[in-house]
Amino acid sequence: MSKRLPFLCAALLALAACSSHSGDQAAAPASPAPAATAPAMAPAASTAPAPAASTGNATPAASGSTAAAAPTPPPAPAEPFVDDGKWVEGKNYFLIQPAQPTDQPGKIVVTEVFSYGCPACNHFHPIMDKLVASMPANVVVEYLPASWHPEENWPLYQRAYYAAKALGVADKTYDAMFDAVWKTGELATYDLTLGQPKPKSAWPTLDDVAKFYAKYGVDPKQFVGVANSFTVNTQMKRADDLIKALGADSTPTIVVDGKYRLSPISAGKNYDDTIALTKWLVAKETAGK
Repeated sequence: MSKRLPFLCAALLALAACSSHSGDQAAAPASPAPAATAPAMAPAASTAPAPAASTGNATPAASGSTAAAAPTPPPAPAEPFVDDGKWVEGKNYFLIQPAQPTDQPGKIVVTEVFSYGCPACNHFHPIMDKLVASMPANVVVEYLPASWHPEENWPLYQRAYYAAKALGVADKTYDAMFDAVWKTGELATYDLTLGQPKPKSAWPTLDDVAKFYAKYGVDPKQFVGVANSFTVNTQMKRADDLIKALGADSTPTIVVDGKYRLSPISAGKNYDDTIALTKWLVAKETAGK
């Protein structure tokens, strides 16, 4: 996504990626957008990490609901690793050097680099839910929020994510946050009618975010206090450092076990390719190839 013309990223909700640097935009792979929800989980830890906390393959309650999450469905069966030459390193996926360690012993960690403020992530998160449902039992899915577009209020959304994680409400509010930013406009930095940024004076504030989370049982003063805490500030800094170490420069980006990086653009012509490539890399890592 171009910093010079940021409204384009908001206007074209089918974008495959919002870039961290100027002049980088691409069309999304064709795919239906199923009416599904995506879980929210914390990023993997590393030598320069954002602290991790995850809910495995659990799916949170539906958007706008304070009900408990539905029971976790059985994990998908593990797939054997078969290298038939379809997926090419350096084209469809990229080796991360050095690899970033995770903090889930015995598990393979699949991480999405995302932002609530990214329209491409809003379009992609139902697809991410399909990917989560396709993961075998040895996989933990985690989320890593980016902040690289301060001109689009991304640091606020990153701060909100970590505060919600600390308060135990990130999972059940994950979809509702996307809705608040891109559907109802309750927490929108963009004018959703005009498809361009609001004046900065009209941007949502941390107090506005606190009012949103109050609907899920969080005291607004407590939310603001946690959001401004040293712990959350540290998590934000570590998340920024980890994203750089992973080489992720667009959202959404998928990282497999801190070793491999891909995006919907690199994976192929449609979102099914993103799911298939991620599953292939999981099988590759499981097989130790």
